[in-house]
Amino acid sequence: MASTGGDGGVSPLGLSAIPLTEEEENLFRVFRSVVEGEKLETTVRVAGGWVRDKLLGQEGPKDIDIALDDMSGEEFAGKMNDWYKKNNQRFMKVGIIRSNPEKSKHLETATVNIGSFDVDFVNLRTEEYADDSRIPLIEMGTPYEDAMRRDLTINALFYNVNKGCVEDFTHRGLRDLNAQVVDTPLEPLVTLKDDP
Repeated sequence: MASTGGDGGVSPLGLSAIPLTEEEENLFRVFRSVVEGEKLETTVRVAGGWVRDKLLGQEGPKDIDIALDDMSGEEFAGKMNDWYKKNNQRFMKVGIIRSNPEKSKHLETATVNIGSFDVDFVNLRTEEYADDSRIPLIEMGTPYEDAMRRDLTINALFYNVNKGCVEDFTHRGLRDLNAQVVDTPLEPLVTLKDDP
């Protein structure tokens, strides 16, 4: 089943639904409520292993990576706390893991505990490596650019929380998952050189 839309002229394959537990539904409802209540244009996407595992019919991990299209993780966590405060909900303690390229930590991450979930918020990104350095130049990116920088096509799938569907910007992740194939989004030498 295909869906239309997407970013940057890319029309990702999409599934109409993914089976969610009650806990996951509640968590994603909070994210959608924050976007709506704070009048954000942000698209909230779950990235990587959680999506892959759910599509394989396995229980999703309790650590969820959220990729945001128009703001940093710290900004979104702040918006969540604003929403919590307006709705008389318990304030959320946010941990910020600052970027530290010397220690191979290239991106700032906001981390929170929500219920039984450990949630990391980051922005979608693109990375560019120089031949003589392992420290990438990181910029805000599109979902397509973020998917193409990932290690494997099956880890480049997103779950669009706003729309409730799976997005495959490589156009190969769902196919590879079904075929039990492990492949890289770019040519293997490019991906493995960038992300050894």
